[in-house]
Amino acid sequence: MTYNEHVQRIQDVIRSKPRVRPTGGGSKPALSGWGNLTMNEVSGVLEYNPQEYTFTALAGTPVKEVQNLLAKHGQYLPFDPPLAYAGATLGGTVASGLSGPGRYRFGGVRDFLLGVKFISGEGQLVTGGSKVVKNAAGFDFPKLMVGSLGQFGVMVELTFKVFPRPEAYETLAIDFATFDEANKAMQKLAMSNLELSCLELLPPNRLLLRVGGLKEAVRKRLETIQEFLGKEGELLNDEQTWREAGEFSWLPREHSRIKIPLSPAKVATLEKVLEPMNLAKRYSVGGNVLYLAWANSEKEQLGKFLNQHGLSGLAITGSWANPLLGKQTGQAFTKRILSVLDPQGKFRIQKE
Repeated sequence: MTYNEHVQRIQDVIRSKPRVRPTGGGSKPALSGWGNLTMNEVSGVLEYNPQEYTFTALAGTPVKEVQNLLAKHGQYLPFDPPLAYAGATLGGTVASGLSGPGRYRFGGVRDFLLGVKFISGEGQLVTGGSKVVKNAAGFDFPKLMVGSLGQFGVMVELTFKVFPRPEAYETLAIDFATFDEANKAMQKLAMSNLELSCLELLPPNRLLLRVGGLKEAVRKRLETIQEFLGKEGELLNDEQTWREAGEFSWLPREHSRIKIPLSPAKVATLEKVLEPMNLAKRYSVGGNVLYLAWANSEKEQLGKFLNQHGLSGLAITGSWANPLLGKQTGQAFTKRILSVLDPQGKFRIQKE
């Protein structure tokens, strides 16, 4: 199909159906499990200018395809889009707002999305942002679409900025006597000027640190980090370690994957509550995100738990009536946006 034919097909579906849910690679079934608008064919890189460090692609383009293309030119998406090997697409990555371990140093998907074209609930093609790295006038639709879960429209085209990939990476694991010691070390590193690429805390007591840069300098930087902490660590297989993190292969398959936004200051208190529950979990992005495995048979309890502790959550896998869990803020703003972009409620998240 041509670009215009893709747009026309999507517009026809939106105008003819009472509810519309796009689905792409199926890597996040809690968000697209009941999808009725396939985006697999809306795929392909439209423009790529390595000299300008930008590319434009259709929303259904697999993340892995883009990563392979960028790698040929020594470039990459620093926010490490998760679930690339599971089939994640660019549109799904933006809609879910999911970023990987690289968000710790470089920022998340919202910091790399420059432009977007999407189709509203009334079938109109809307353009926002730019195809170049500069400020664009008008409403910031690209930022609005990040984490929107498809509520505001069906994305068709996306433009990202990219970075040069570091020459080398090394990953270090450091074990501590207790969780509290590991958490304090994580906070200490986060406040330092050591420029880590990734920083993760794996209960009960392990820190994962990643450093990228010139090959001859990376090992010396790891030595500096160990001196800073007064602890020696173990070198790990860098590629395998972060692939396992980004693909969530460390989580039990029979459980749902839950993302919980967090502040590092709450990590210690929350862990005291979670530790007796013996759940698979990982404090990511320097303690700003908790990824949690939750038994599919205990869904109701999760909502109560999050509300009790003033937390919000997003279900990534599993079958949920509503993937938005716990305490939700900004609902008034969302309703105002929906009244303009989807007045008929065609893109409602909750199942009926």
